[in-house]
Amino acid sequence: MKKKNISNSESYIRMYTQMVRIRAFEDQANKLYLSAKMPGLTHMYSGQEAVAVGICEALKTTDHITSTHRGHGHCVAKGAEFKQMFCELLGKEEGYCRGKGGSMHIADQENGNLGANAIVGGSAGIATGAALSAKNLNRDDVTVCFFGDGALGQGLLYEVMNMAALWSLPVIYACENNLYGEYTKVEEMAAGELTGRAKAFGIEAFELDGQDVLAVNDLSQKLVARARNGEGPFFMQLNTYRYHGHHIGDINREYYRSKDEEKYWKEERDPITNFGEWLVKENISSTAELETLRNQVNQDAADAVAYALNASYPSSQEVDMHVFV
Repeated sequence: MKKKNISNSESYIRMYTQMVRIRAFEDQANKLYLSAKMPGLTHMYSGQEAVAVGICEALKTTDHITSTHRGHGHCVAKGAEFKQMFCELLGKEEGYCRGKGGSMHIADQENGNLGANAIVGGSAGIATGAALSAKNLNRDDVTVCFFGDGALGQGLLYEVMNMAALWSLPVIYACENNLYGEYTKVEEMAAGELTGRAKAFGIEAFELDGQDVLAVNDLSQKLVARARNGEGPFFMQLNTYRYHGHHIGDINREYYRSKDEEKYWKEERDPITNFGEWLVKENISSTAELETLRNQVNQDAADAVAYALNASYPSSQEVDMHVFV
């Protein structure tokens, strides 16, 4: 964690708060899933908070993001509220998509979130289209396309990166390399350097520690400013780690995610713990203040779950609403 100007303390506390909010949301979502109160599957973002928060802190509300099937963190970081999020997960009408999107298809247009996507790499075209629209309309909006390392085998990603490079679009492709595409280790499914895929199209590519929110935000601020100035696109490889396996009941540990590996990332590389320690060291906050903040956020998340559990389901008359063929 490199030293920063203390005058930015408000931004630092905001980023810490957002990271805590994501972790609190995921903890509650996991409880709902394990207790069978939430329909369908859910994919936790815990451990990757510094990526979503570091990038979204550099964006305006009118800037856009596209998300992934592991998208709760992106949604919260871009401004989503707990109540509407939990209502969406539980299929309630007050959810962001009136309960019809669920965990893997949340969209929040008011905050610039064009939606999560259960198709691996599926949002790359949407993000690139949004960037093309901004350029054609002479707007300075920037789009960030979040995707996992598993999407590096999808042809759509390369097609749109080629177009973005040809047309100098204001889009940032943010690869969250959490070391596994589902259960497959990244080095077994992606040959060569990950950033080399973008460099092949002449796109500037950067690799950085995705657990360091300050480093992520510092680079994001610079790239977003350059993209607004017509210098895009860009590619970021953010090395990170997800704490939860792909699904509950993960497969053979001799191949997939050893306990020692998980212990290392949780105990040594946790982005929230390390950032909190830095805030205390730099006299930006105190241990007691951060604990109070975490307790309040955890209570807010618990209250939102209670609210969502008691909220109403959409009317059966809505079954064919918002369906386009």
